[in-house]
Amino acid sequence: MMTLDIAGQRLEAEEGATLGEVFKRSYPQGFKEGVAARLNGRVVDFHTPLRESGTLEFVTVDTPDGLAVLRHSTAHLMASAVMKIFPEAKFAIGPAIDDGFYYDFEVSRPISVEDLAAVEKLMREIAKEDHRFVRGELERNEAIAHFKELGEKFKVEIIEDLPDPTVSTYTHSFFTDLCRGPHVPKTKMLKHFKLTSVAGAYWRGDSSRQMLQRIYGTAFPTKEQLAEHLERIEQAKLRDHRRLGQSLDLFSIHEEAGGGLIFWHPNGTAIRRTVEDFWKEEHLRRGYTMVMTPHIAQVDLWKRSGHTDHYADKMYFIKADEKDYVLKPMNCPFHVLIYKRRKQSYRDLPVRIGELGTVYRFEKSGTLHGLARVRGFTQDDAHIFCTPDQVEGEIRGVLDFVRYMLDTFGFKKFNIDLSVRDPNKKEDYLGSDEEWALAEGALERVVQESGLPYVRAEGEAVFYGPKIDVKIADALGREWQCSTIQFDFNLPRRFDVNYVGSDGQDHPVFMVHRALLGSMERFFATLIEHYGGDFPVWLAPVQVQLITITDDQVAYAREIKELFLEKGIRVEADLREEKMGAKIRDAELLKIPYMLVLGRKEMEARAVAVRSRKAGDEGAMPLDQFAQKILAEIAARQ
Repeated sequence: MMTLDIAGQRLEAEEGATLGEVFKRSYPQGFKEGVAARLNGRVVDFHTPLRESGTLEFVTVDTPDGLAVLRHSTAHLMASAVMKIFPEAKFAIGPAIDDGFYYDFEVSRPISVEDLAAVEKLMREIAKEDHRFVRGELERNEAIAHFKELGEKFKVEIIEDLPDPTVSTYTHSFFTDLCRGPHVPKTKMLKHFKLTSVAGAYWRGDSSRQMLQRIYGTAFPTKEQLAEHLERIEQAKLRDHRRLGQSLDLFSIHEEAGGGLIFWHPNGTAIRRTVEDFWKEEHLRRGYTMVMTPHIAQVDLWKRSGHTDHYADKMYFIKADEKDYVLKPMNCPFHVLIYKRRKQSYRDLPVRIGELGTVYRFEKSGTLHGLARVRGFTQDDAHIFCTPDQVEGEIRGVLDFVRYMLDTFGFKKFNIDLSVRDPNKKEDYLGSDEEWALAEGALERVVQESGLPYVRAEGEAVFYGPKIDVKIADALGREWQCSTIQFDFNLPRRFDVNYVGSDGQDHPVFMVHRALLGSMERFFATLIEHYGGDFPVWLAPVQVQLITITDDQVAYAREIKELFLEKGIRVEADLREEKMGAKIRDAELLKIPYMLVLGRKEMEARAVAVRSRKAGDEGAMPLDQFAQKILAEIAARQ
């Protein structure tokens, strides 16, 4: 007999009985409301046979765990519908993911949009038949033989890689799949779902393996939640930085030059230059020194830093003058060399070195995604070299800097992951217990003082030190990984980085890596999607569009353009022989903040007729007054 603690009550149950049977007998209402259970902290379904005593509780569909169970079950439902439409299909994997689920298939022809509609229709029919999800178990060798007989090569490979002596399967209706579960009790619970897209995906993410077809979908507990999610998807499509990058003429990627390499157009470069100028001004104001370092270095430098041991598959190697070089994947070793150019005293510390340094990392072609995942990008890097007693103050200063920068760009919501080492696996990390205690303590105290919500993630620290990762929420509520603050016990030791203390002796320096925006490319993608391409005045690539009504105003427009350019206002003039309405429409499509219409009256009065994207028609205004108005907005970063 097994002893279970359910909601503070003890219950005896027979070994081997399913949790569903236990719940039905003792807590029928809970069985009706729950989609799964949590046994000793582990999420399991009602089909699981009871083989251990412990604490048992319901998992409802309105929890993250319950939603994942619902979505994983919907992935199985989708796979069964695909089997009906594509009898020759071979099945790979079908997990729940953050915003839904997917399943990878090998089929004889490309899956079309029309196919998605047919699959979804059949899913609804199968769900309404209200089949039970039935759990089964097979001996490992028996399972391999079974799936070989079915020709399911992907399932066979998965089983062969598993160490377990037995594997579990789940069956609903005619469909049986290799699966650990958990699943909902019956298919009728799967009501509110939508298939969203189809894409290619390499088997096991390996570009040397077979390309499969991946169907994405999503599922929710209620019709309303599904509708809200689908509306967010549509909004996300409208804000997609790749689409807006093309329509607003911001950047491009050319396959003949190579995937993942960004060509910045004049409009995109104008925004990027504005971001970089602001970045540099603020760093100089806060005591950073700016440097510029080479794009390549001999391979021995990267061996010493440890990058060839840990990042070789992400690095580009080149040969010149019979020597091996590497395109730099990171700026860190270069900043260390600059720090070490002379002896540093404790009186010199902290030393803060910053650089907008372009780095290169190999990413598989299937993972490249516009500006968000590239092979060449500019890191807004800085490294702080300090004494142990300066650590906490420096971390506090960096976090304040992060919040100021991101707030200026319009991001108001932040979440923090505090990644610390696993106390049970200290041998996996560099540095002494004292150093880790100092570093982790400093990070956590600063995060607590900030008042920002944070999660302490044990075991998530990198091997060379603990870190803070800052996630920002955009206008649609989506999270983007942005800023990071990391301790490093690795490079200072590898490069013998020290400072001379007040005792005249050398002491190991503490080194902090930090990036406020991450990479310029990824941050630019975030900015585009956050604003939907409708940038505030200070960031807009073109801040003012001059629109002439007739050719008589061309000279006046050119005079204004020259004047505005001298004042630092980004301005263009539309001098085409087009109707004023067409010119205004084109400027609106480019999301230009201000349009100044120039007619005979405006020219004679040295005025402009102001049209704003925010306020609409603002009427006539003296030229000097408008110039003061927009310069004030730019200065205030509005």
